[in-house]
Amino acid sequence: MNIKKLKENAVIPTYGSEYAAGADLYAAIDNPVTIAPGATEFIGTGLAMEIPMGYAGFVYARSGLSCKEGLAPANKVGVVDADYRGEITVALYNHSNEAKTVEPGDRIAQMVIAPFLKVDFTEVGKLSKTVRGVGGFGSTGNK
Repeated sequence: MNIKKLKENAVIPTYGSEYAAGADLYAAIDNPVTIAPGATEFIGTGLAMEIPMGYAGFVYARSGLSCKEGLAPANKVGVVDADYRGEITVALYNHSNEAKTVEPGDRIAQMVIAPFLKVDFTEVGKLSKTVRGVGGFGSTGNK
């Protein structure tokens, strides 16, 4: 996949293991950024990507950063469309009760490149019946 460094200190994404689905994204910032409790800061990766058509980049939290430090993408899952050519930026939200600092070069999120289906939506008056029906929010656990 084609990738362009927009900043000299940008780091090409890396996979943590042979079978990792998510590639780590790194902070391409010039100075440390402190995120106050309950606040969001936009952290650039210094990278632009040419994601293949029919695919998207899904930006997820890194488990260690979110569980141990309380930092995770503010939008829960970021979606990078194949036609986007700007800098990949992560909106990091601080869920903890203390300020957290992101240092230049820190791993801040992970991106999974995956195919998706684009469908045509058709408005109808009725939907087909299923055993589940309209049950949601835990309904399949109640039998």
